[in-house]
Amino acid sequence: MIEQYLGEAKVKPTLMIKKFKVSVSKNTLDNIYKKVKNYPWHNTKKMDGWLHGTNHLYLKKISKYWTSKFNWKLQEKKINKLNNFTTNIEGINIHFIREKGSGKNPTPLIILHGWPGSIVEFLEIIEKLAHPEKFGGNKEDSFDVIAPSLPGFGFSEAPKKPMGPRKIAKIMNELMTKKLGYKKYIAQGGDWGAAICNWLGYSHSKSCKAIHVNCLTMRHPNGPQNKSEKEWEKKFTKDQIMEEGYRTIQATKPQTLSYSMIDSPVGVAAWILEKFHSWSDIKNNNIESVYTKDILLTNIMIYLITNTFNSASWIYFGRREEGGRNFPNNFKKISVPTGIAKFPKEMLEWPPKSYLDRIFKIYQFSEMKKGGHFAALEQPDMLVKDLRKFLRSLKYNPYSHNGRGGSL
Repeated sequence: MIEQYLGEAKVKPTLMIKKFKVSVSKNTLDNIYKKVKNYPWHNTKKMDGWLHGTNHLYLKKISKYWTSKFNWKLQEKKINKLNNFTTNIEGINIHFIREKGSGKNPTPLIILHGWPGSIVEFLEIIEKLAHPEKFGGNKEDSFDVIAPSLPGFGFSEAPKKPMGPRKIAKIMNELMTKKLGYKKYIAQGGDWGAAICNWLGYSHSKSCKAIHVNCLTMRHPNGPQNKSEKEWEKKFTKDQIMEEGYRTIQATKPQTLSYSMIDSPVGVAAWILEKFHSWSDIKNNNIESVYTKDILLTNIMIYLITNTFNSASWIYFGRREEGGRNFPNNFKKISVPTGIAKFPKEMLEWPPKSYLDRIFKIYQFSEMKKGGHFAALEQPDMLVKDLRKFLRSLKYNPYSHNGRGGSL
């Protein structure tokens, strides 16, 4: 049973946790809307389509909606409907949502966003994961859901200097164990959240007992070993040429970029919208075939109302300082059970399974029929279903974590 595997779910939590409520002043909102309204469209080149970057016509369209129909206070209410908290870890105030699961023994689960996302990615799945019986499921599949804003993102305080995913994993583990009192838990993530999950499973396996990822951001230090793996790497490198621009800037000179963005809500919107268009499984080149304007703008607003566009990009610089994409040369396979959800339009193409088998102890490998990089937003029900299935595999898999057989 998962109870045996996770052991006693909780210990007594330590140190202070404070209730948190999102409340953005009218002055802040008016200032943002004024800048959007006054954006100098007449000075921009009218380049149609998305080939050269964010579509000029679409950006004007969503900006008009932004200042005429978008209701931040309604979105604020949706966030505050959930239980929001903050706590201080290593001198950084960390924001998180916590929804306790139904039933007698819900499984502790931390879900981790990436860039250019936020906790907005999870607003549709938190209650489904915590209370499956309300959505046609079983209480036995419930999770205690913890959804933090990463350091420097959204409602979490920025660190004093750039911090990479390995360091963030340490903070997330402390949140789950020392702050919330869980002895054992599992983790899920995409984008940077997936990288942090990798480090949780690798460096904190005493408490993080399983991981579920929908993106591969890390690399094996020994590189590709066979023909198919080498072909994948060659294709991956070629495919990423058109996606390297933002990544290189944010990993080398994030401060320079921030000066132009801090006073331009439309600029921030353009920078973020381009990724949601390029990385998602959209139809007919239409970003709104997957996302509503409200969802897109709410995510953008999180960056603007908290002034975190700059500090959120630091994670790229931080990873470079930690050694980049590769695990360390002395890397040993991540030993905790791993679930992989492969969405077909993931922009970071997955390698052959032989490569993955050298990194992970794969318990579940699911190939999805549709969806892209932002799985929790694009295909929330598919992701929730796969997570529940993974939980059941941990409960009933005939092979235990230590390899000796028996239930988990």
